[in-house]
Amino acid sequence: MLKGCISLFAATVFACSLTQIAHADGLADITERGTLRVAVPQDFPPFGSVGPDMKPRGLDIDTAQLLAQRLNVKLELTPVNSTNRIPFLTTGKVDLVISSLGKNPEREQVIDFSNAYAPFYLAVFGPPDTAAANPDDLKGKTISVTRGAIEDIELSKVAPEGVTIKRFEDNNSTIAAYLAGQTDLIASGNVVMTAITERNPKRVPALKFKLKDSPVYVGVNKNEPALLAKINDIIAAAKADGSLNKNAMTWLKQPLPADL
Repeated sequence: MLKGCISLFAATVFACSLTQIAHADGLADITERGTLRVAVPQDFPPFGSVGPDMKPRGLDIDTAQLLAQRLNVKLELTPVNSTNRIPFLTTGKVDLVISSLGKNPEREQVIDFSNAYAPFYLAVFGPPDTAAANPDDLKGKTISVTRGAIEDIELSKVAPEGVTIKRFEDNNSTIAAYLAGQTDLIASGNVVMTAITERNPKRVPALKFKLKDSPVYVGVNKNEPALLAKINDIIAAAKADGSLNKNAMTWLKQPLPADL
């Protein structure tokens, strides 16, 4: 009898534990911990890079700081790349992903997205004298792209036979290959190309054709309605008071679009 009671008690405790896990509240956890853990890019200027002082800087870093300030908690940054940023979120290593994160149906099956906080479009770029007005013009050319990023997905959809796509594991390698002349073209984001032009005007990447308009969002784990709603409230308030526009002017050198 005693053994049966102990087994029943153990089963009850286990069931309660499962219920607590299932109903975990990310916003309450952040508030109780007093720290917001955010995955950010470290090799994707102007969204995220390492400054001369060896500290992270960029639009995504400023966005993370804004959220932490308005949540009244400390900020803990975790550098990620395009491949591991979502796994870091889903495995609980971070609370949010703010890493130039675009939305697509595959990702929406895994995580939730806030409202957009900044504009972004993906395109094919190359030297001004290289003709590539549409996907068919890619035949016989080489193009660099970051493996697993949305630009890789979109490029793969339209790339014709006869084009060589060179995929790299991080954005720095993708950019370096283009700047070194290892590829004819590069697929990336508009603001990234602006940053490259400022740093290295020898091989200015001119727009060839767009692949996708892809505003950026904060990534939130599934089943976190309170946290998602709070992030959206903060983003809405920051749009209204001009904070997001200030970040855009600082890092993108352009105001937020009216329809964002």
